[in-house]
Amino acid sequence: MANWFECRVKYDKMLENGMQKKVTEPYLVDALSFTEAEARIIEEVSPFISGEFSVSAVKRANFSELFFDETGDRWYKCKLNFITLDEKSGMEKRTASYMLVQAADFETALKNLNAGMKGTMADWVIVSIAETPLMDVYPFNPEGKTQEEDRPKEQ
Repeated sequence: MANWFECRVKYDKMLENGMQKKVTEPYLVDALSFTEAEARIIEEVSPFISGEFSVSAVKRANFSELFFDETGDRWYKCKLNFITLDEKSGMEKRTASYMLVQAADFETALKNLNAGMKGTMADWVIVSIAETPLMDVYPFNPEGKTQEEDRPKEQ
């Protein structure tokens, strides 16, 4: 099971008009600890950021599943409720779970979420789907593999 950490990276970004602006961008990293998450995000963003930058925050992210789509450039946080029946009281119980879906737009995110959840045996309902400000997601990267080689293949 992956441990996801949201890392915020602060740096001076060159705008299209030539001005520089200080920005803080969020990224998602699969790591075992806060220390490893910080080290991984520094390694991953270093080639793309010129000049100095700092990791301003690292916090745990509570995603139970990620659904990748190479054609998508946005990330959507989806809240699902899994429905179970309490055998003693006979009452319906809902347990919240969060998924992260990569897609080009909202409709594709919904389609990708439904496709990813297709084989699920439990009953579930979608509570919300919202676009996140995440710039990129970096799954665990075994030695010698690039990020694209490591991502799960679509079926």
